[in-house]
Amino acid sequence: MDDRFSKPKSVGEILDHTFTLSRNHFKKFMTVLLSIMGPVYLIDALFQVGAGKPLFRDKSGEGDWFEQMMASFEGSGEVDPSFMTAEFVGIGVTALLSLFLFPIAQAAILFAVNHVRKNEEYTVGSVFKLALSRYWAMLGSSILYFLMAIAFITIPTIGIVAGGMIGGLFNDATGIILTVIGSIGLFLVVVLLLTRFSFYFGSVVLDRKSPGLGRSWKLTKKRTWKLLGIYIVFSLITTIISASVEMAFTAFLGSSVLLSVIISLVSILTTMFFSVGYCVIYLDLKVRNEADDLKELLSEYEPLSS
Repeated sequence: MDDRFSKPKSVGEILDHTFTLSRNHFKKFMTVLLSIMGPVYLIDALFQVGAGKPLFRDKSGEGDWFEQMMASFEGSGEVDPSFMTAEFVGIGVTALLSLFLFPIAQAAILFAVNHVRKNEEYTVGSVFKLALSRYWAMLGSSILYFLMAIAFITIPTIGIVAGGMIGGLFNDATGIILTVIGSIGLFLVVVLLLTRFSFYFGSVVLDRKSPGLGRSWKLTKKRTWKLLGIYIVFSLITTIISASVEMAFTAFLGSSVLLSVIISLVSILTTMFFSVGYCVIYLDLKVRNEADDLKELLSEYEPLSS
C-alpha cells in the first residue's frame, strides 16, 4: 500500500498529493474519463456541426483582427431558428447522457485512485464496471443530497424574507440590514452543512454504504472549515484554468465547434483534478477517523485496565 495514503495530511500535503497523483497517473486517469465522458462531448459536437455551427471559425465578419476578436465574444445579433432548435435538442440529449455517465466517470476515478493506493493494476473496463455497479446507489444518494440542499436554502430564505418585511414595517434601513445579515448567515450555514454532507459520494462508491450522509457527517467532524478551504482552493484552480483557456481560444476560434471541443477537453482535465483531490481528501478523512476511533477505544480501555 502507498504510505502517503496511510498518514493524516495537512492542507498543503493534500494539494501536493493530488498534484502528484494527477501528474504520475495522468495518462490512465485521462483515458478513463475520455472513455466515459468523451462520447458525450463528441455527440454534442456532432449536433453543433449538424446545426450549421462553423467547425473552425466564422470568418464572415468584417473589420480588422481586433474587431473580429471582440465580435467573437459578443456573438452575432441574429440567430437562425433551425440552429436554435438543433442546439436545444443537442443540449437535451447531452444533458441526459451526462446525468448517467458523468457520475460514473467520477466514481471510476475514485476506484482508480483506490487501486493506486493498494498498488493494484486496473483497466478502464474494470473501474467502469465497478462504478456502474454503484450507479443507482449514487443516483439515490445524490437526489437525497440535493433535496437536503434545497431544504437548507428554501426554509431559511422564507424566514429571512419574512424578517426583512417585518423589519421594513418599522424602518426601511432595518429591513435591509436584517435581510443582508440573514443572507450572509444563511450562505455560511448552507455552505458548511453541504460541505459536511458532501462526502456521501465517497462512502457510497468506495465503502458501499448508502446513502452515506451520516457517515460523511461523522468523518467531517471538527474539520469543516479546513475542508471548505480546500474546496475553495480546488474551485479557484479549476475555474482559473477553464476561464483562461476559454478566453485565450475564443479570441482566435470564435464561436466554433473546435472551441467547444477544446473547452470540453479542459472540462475533462479539471474533472480529473477535482475527482482525484476529492478522493485524496476522503481517504485522508477515513485515516483520521480510524485514528480517532482507536483513541476512543484506548481511552475506554485504560480505566478498565487500571
